[in-house]
Amino acid sequence: MKLNPLNATLVAAGVLAMGTAGAFSLKPWFQDKPDASTSSAPAVVAAAMPSTTAPGAAVSPATVAAGAMAPVAPIPAQGVVPNYRAIFAQAGPAVVGVTVSGTHKASAEEQQLQGGGLPPGFENDPFFKFFRGLPGMQPRGRGGVPEQPFRGQGSGFIISADGLILTNAHVVRDAKDVTVKLSDRREFTAKVLGSDPTTDVAVLRINAKDLPTVRLGNPKQLEVGDPVMAIGSPFGFEQTATQGIVSAKGRSLPGDSVVPFIQTDAAVNPGNSGGPLFDGSGSVVGINAQIYSQSGGYQGLSFAIPIDVALKVKDQIVATGKAQHGRLGVSVQDVNQSLAESFGMKRPDGALVAAVARNSAAAKAGLKPGDVITEVNGEPVVRSGSLSSLIGMASPGEKVKLKVWRDRSAIDIEATLGSAEEARQQAAADAPGESAGQLGLALRPLSRDERRQLESDGALLIENVTGAAARAGIERGDVLIAINGKPVVSVDQIKSVMATKPKSVALLVERDGERIFVPVNLG
Repeated sequence: MKLNPLNATLVAAGVLAMGTAGAFSLKPWFQDKPDASTSSAPAVVAAAMPSTTAPGAAVSPATVAAGAMAPVAPIPAQGVVPNYRAIFAQAGPAVVGVTVSGTHKASAEEQQLQGGGLPPGFENDPFFKFFRGLPGMQPRGRGGVPEQPFRGQGSGFIISADGLILTNAHVVRDAKDVTVKLSDRREFTAKVLGSDPTTDVAVLRINAKDLPTVRLGNPKQLEVGDPVMAIGSPFGFEQTATQGIVSAKGRSLPGDSVVPFIQTDAAVNPGNSGGPLFDGSGSVVGINAQIYSQSGGYQGLSFAIPIDVALKVKDQIVATGKAQHGRLGVSVQDVNQSLAESFGMKRPDGALVAAVARNSAAAKAGLKPGDVITEVNGEPVVRSGSLSSLIGMASPGEKVKLKVWRDRSAIDIEATLGSAEEARQQAAADAPGESAGQLGLALRPLSRDERRQLESDGALLIENVTGAAARAGIERGDVLIAINGKPVVSVDQIKSVMATKPKSVALLVERDGERIFVPVNLG
């Protein structure tokens, strides 16, 4: 299912300049004021004083009358405060700055973002495509954009003494020249061994020996509240350390992300991208990658790629030069309480299948819209994002065992995963070209079950969008209802309209239950 538009900006913390972008609004949480007639002072004093009451002993009525609280068992301490000075002294020399330069052509998404107030470099970030069409994100003009020079700044860290470095894919994307600067101010020209936009991980190599390295940790041992520390080059300020705690685990960000991000409140800013996130023992548990922000700067919401995910991608890149990801071929959404009750489920857990792609692994395995996937290889699927992570980090051709809730009972289904790359190539091959007079839409008929799930009477689903339609703001997942005021019933109908070579068409699309007219200028 499509994500609802967010008033947020998901910022890649990999370039220097910043600007104002969309805002991520959170509903304030209010705490009821205490009753003025009841003083909280006695409770505070009682909690602060050593308890003389033996465990299990009754509390006297006089004590209760005096307003004292019964003693509460303290949470056992899990360890001392981390020695951040020691962590920095040990790991800092293995953290590097990454400077990139090159030229690139603006994509359709970038053209959508021209004139949107974004700083140089941010318009090329993969996550900004999910915010096209928001106020302030409209282009000033149309037409092609020539090759444009760019420079960027990020961070990275050394994982092997012979010069292997991890950073973010968005830091080095389109880069012609990549320079790595060590903490001792030595500089090396780096070779990009490979990058994986799906996980936003890139692997670099420099020609050096006996380099300092970081110690790698286990992010699965992290818990919410654990201390963490980030080191990087925010805004170009090298060897900058910030600290915070783990705010959440397994976060899914906009798009079909396969990464279960670690959320922290450690300060991360542009230039921190690709830098390491350390746990309290000084081991790397993540790669700092994204922030949510109203201003483009740090506002308490930072996201890191778990290091075990990055290492799995690294191993593939070092061996083959690229990373591959499994694909099940389903569109899913979260299960809320109302849906769980209607399906006869005890809890609102799992990933609800909204659509099944033709000829996909899911279709071959017999998955249907309305199924709820609750487990993958024994791993529970609590939210739809969990399914993306479990499937995306598996390999094409791998067999997975799914536990599925269907018709008020659980069944087991085995599926052999396809390749995400093959699916993208097929979508590109099926999509219409971007030449003048073409819409740039890949369409397919909606099944009866999909219409029921989407609560739509539309006939065609937009599976891919490029060219004129993309520039006009049409999005993948929209349902095409009408063209030039006439209800759409088939792809042939669209072709017949386009055969007349109109200069513009008016499309009526349905998005998130609402219908909007979108004018498409074909030139």
